[in-house]
Amino acid sequence: MRILFLSDNFPPEVNAPATRLIEHARQWIADGHEVTVVTCAPNFPDGKLFDGYRNRLRQVETIDGIRVVRVKTYITANEGFVKRTLDYMSFMVAGFFAGLFERRPDVVVATSPQFFCAIGGWALSVAKWRPFVFELRDLWPASITAVGAMKKSLLILILEWIEMFLYRRAKAIVSVTHSFRDELIERGIPGDKIHVVVNGVDLARYGPRERDADLAREFDLEGKFTVGYMGTHGMAHALDKVLAGAELLRERDDIAFFFAGSGAERARVESIVAERNLTNVRLIPRQPKERMPGLWSLCDLTIVPLRDTPLFATVIPSKIFEAMGMGVPILMSLPTGEATRIVEQTVSGVCIPPEDPQALADTVTELCAQPARLAELRQQALDAAPRYARATLARRMTAILERVAK
Repeated sequence: MRILFLSDNFPPEVNAPATRLIEHARQWIADGHEVTVVTCAPNFPDGKLFDGYRNRLRQVETIDGIRVVRVKTYITANEGFVKRTLDYMSFMVAGFFAGLFERRPDVVVATSPQFFCAIGGWALSVAKWRPFVFELRDLWPASITAVGAMKKSLLILILEWIEMFLYRRAKAIVSVTHSFRDELIERGIPGDKIHVVVNGVDLARYGPRERDADLAREFDLEGKFTVGYMGTHGMAHALDKVLAGAELLRERDDIAFFFAGSGAERARVESIVAERNLTNVRLIPRQPKERMPGLWSLCDLTIVPLRDTPLFATVIPSKIFEAMGMGVPILMSLPTGEATRIVEQTVSGVCIPPEDPQALADTVTELCAQPARLAELRQQALDAAPRYARATLARRMTAILERVAK
């Protein structure tokens, strides 16, 4: 089967869409399929080109057997609605035209969270006379209003109309959560064309290991009970509340908070740490994917926070699966929903109310004082990880694509 996949994120970017796609595509290649990914020059989330790349009209490379076609786009940081929309729309147009010159596929797939990419994929499927599959990673534009980036308006209504148009035109929808599937069915989309393939973890890369002593020295974490936050620093993550929890523990010399990543809120995080003189917080920038298992090894506990809004009860942060693979207990701080049920059912962590600094500080203190309980959570996380093995999930998606292609 020949798969043509449009995504505006792809490695060496390290966010969830890029990671999911390359780990699925590697498995598809290993299983004998042909995969072409149309994407842009890597720049997320800072809007700066990665070393070794230029924003050219078209450039082609091969990564792990995957044909990668990069197109020229308007590049901006992951902040500001207007600039980001221009970024998305430029990829929609450039990705469509680049796809026209690629060999005719059996199926065209495009991913969200934003759906301008999906518009390009749908248009390409029409031009190629091939079925279109929409990989649904986020209920966009609902997430825009949920984080307060925009209020309900005529523009949002137009975006919602486009959203429903794409759902109806897709031959199949692959959702990353059951909650998204339920939402779409309530909105009138036939349930038989909505499939769920949750995120997962590449167990060949993420597995239990001893704490990396060199990294612990580098980031002044030796002898510290380390609470890690790994990933994008975005508007959705309520990181100011996490820092407020860290501030409550600033007198504890044995506890440190470790932030690794970048994003729209990174500058604000740095400002808060500086203004409040949070000496128990370590901040490091976005790191290459190859370094992430070593960074995970530093964590005694990982916090997974989201803002206290109903929409975020429907999402499953992908970092929980990497934590499971590494055997790192999870401190889940988001509205009760699908993600909290996963953590509770696997007993791989502890759930607390979202945006509650006192609950965060109290739970960190309790777990720091209970090494036996922490060891149990660690083992249960490792036991749960195989349920979310990326190879299995990739093949589940392959079966969907094959049915659509036929």
